[in-house]
Amino acid sequence: MRTPLTFSWTVKYLIHIAALFVGFVLAYELRRALPIQWWFIDPDALQVLGWAGLFALIGAGVEAVFQAERAAWRFSSARDVVALARNVSLTMALFLMVIFFVDRGLELPRSVLPLAWLLSLMLLVGARVAWRLPRESGLSEHLLPAWWRKTALGKKPLLLVGAMADADRQIRHLMADPGQPYQPVGVVTPHASEVGMRLHGVPFVARLDQWRVGRLPAPLRNEKLSAILFLQDPVKTFGLTPHRIGEMKKAGYTLLRPHALTEVGEPRPNADLLTEIPLEEFLPRQPIALQAGPVEELIRGKRILVTGAGGSIGSEIARQMVQLGCGHLTLLDHSEFLLFEIDRELGGVTTAMTRRAVLANVRDEARIREVFEQERPDIVFHAAALKHVALVENNPAEGVLTNVQGTWNVIRAAITARAAQFVLISTDKAVDPSNVMGATKRIAETLLELVPDSETRLSAVRFGNVLGSAGSVVPIFRDQIARGGPVTVTHPDVNRYFMTIPEAVQLVLHSTAVKAARADEGPSKFLLEMGEPVRIADLARQMIELAGKKPGVDIKIEFTGLKKGEKIAEVLADDGEDPRPCVEGILEVMGRRSSGRLDTARLQTLISAALGGRGHEVTMLVAETIGDIRKP
Repeated sequence: MRTPLTFSWTVKYLIHIAALFVGFVLAYELRRALPIQWWFIDPDALQVLGWAGLFALIGAGVEAVFQAERAAWRFSSARDVVALARNVSLTMALFLMVIFFVDRGLELPRSVLPLAWLLSLMLLVGARVAWRLPRESGLSEHLLPAWWRKTALGKKPLLLVGAMADADRQIRHLMADPGQPYQPVGVVTPHASEVGMRLHGVPFVARLDQWRVGRLPAPLRNEKLSAILFLQDPVKTFGLTPHRIGEMKKAGYTLLRPHALTEVGEPRPNADLLTEIPLEEFLPRQPIALQAGPVEELIRGKRILVTGAGGSIGSEIARQMVQLGCGHLTLLDHSEFLLFEIDRELGGVTTAMTRRAVLANVRDEARIREVFEQERPDIVFHAAALKHVALVENNPAEGVLTNVQGTWNVIRAAITARAAQFVLISTDKAVDPSNVMGATKRIAETLLELVPDSETRLSAVRFGNVLGSAGSVVPIFRDQIARGGPVTVTHPDVNRYFMTIPEAVQLVLHSTAVKAARADEGPSKFLLEMGEPVRIADLARQMIELAGKKPGVDIKIEFTGLKKGEKIAEVLADDGEDPRPCVEGILEVMGRRSSGRLDTARLQTLISAALGGRGHEVTMLVAETIGDIRKP
């Protein structure tokens, strides 16, 4: 469907016609090598104006069909110039056909034609340049002396770290948004060949491996540097150590990266182009990268529903659904604030996807059934859960109502709505559980085997701790470091598997694609090859260094003892399970050790005890259902 005509397009349309007219007249004048005012007194002037008018009229028709002028002049690129050249070329071809039909073009000098083509194109491109120059914030800023730039424009000096290709794109984005607070003043590049060059007036000042935070390169000595923007991952791509990053934090620099959502479409006015990098993303660890192709094919155009959409994992699933081009996205959460935040964030992204935010609790069977009947999702990602070990240990009934009853409600609603797939977000704490939370997640996995055969493909995805998620050790350590310490660790030898939130979601999506690609053979469990576990004490030391402090000197580490239900080490599969590789980086659990004690009658007994608030009875029933809760 074509968008309606607007005043701005009408003006550009008239400018297009005028450029063709003037370009043709100028071509004729240059061909005759006469003064520009010649046609006012020459007896053939009317014929020249007639040709120019015919040329412009044909061009108007071509533009009305191809509408090259609908492109935003402010973001004109080589692609737009190619489109203009196509229009002018087609206009010229049609013009030649018409004059040949009229009088075979006997009176028109042939040399006028290439000149008219060239001058018309130059005028059309020149109009764009004239429109863009005063709006390029970088141009006006670089015309000012350095001392005036910051005071007059209120910009904070920004140093970019990355190669020229990445810097080009980011500097253009920053210049396109005069409202953003940063002024690029230099680029540190990993390539020696780029040092000394300039890009949009911004100098490449040093090579990354030779640059030291305490010594700014000569071109930046007079700049009061405020922030550093990493154009690629500072650890995975550039190999920066926690100590070196800590030096930057200690020097007072804000460490930034391009905002993920700005990658979708063109830069938008007043959008946050940059975001501060959380400390956990600087932790040295083996990166996980999976091919996006199968996932894009699975998600594009589909109706997706995410429970727990405001949480760490749920919100990242929602973001990636937008980027993968789903057709409709349902965000479901019981937290009004978290649901509002993720809905507002996704609302700022221009996309053809439709979206609905639903305030609902997975415990409410009738409400969940109603939502599923309305939304009719193709794929359901069930991320809603209570996951804090200590809290669920002290409130076991609440853990059962959310993690067991809530999961059961969503599974049945998905099957009733004939969803193609249901994906349960599980945890490594479901393996040989030593606490009520892990036990409830183990029961949730078992529920997949309790449902009768259906068209809905069921799977669970199990992974370790997620860096930066709500309640994980990383934000706790970050807060303790910000307060000056101490950083508290439960035991010197406690260790955990870790991945970032985007990596966890990659696992979820790729395992979903694996399940979709095969003939349905009952519920499946997937997990990620996560490498070696990380000692929490080492993690604490690295985070202290990343903050620019010395462990044990500036900030102390204290050991407080294991919490109730906490293990020294986690595993991703128990003795009765046989994880086997199914695709690169992903394992499928082939053996199942789900308890035969769980049936619908026992499930109802457990839920009834939880509804009655009988915490001790709930704990006993949970232990009986999974075959006891192992002591850590």
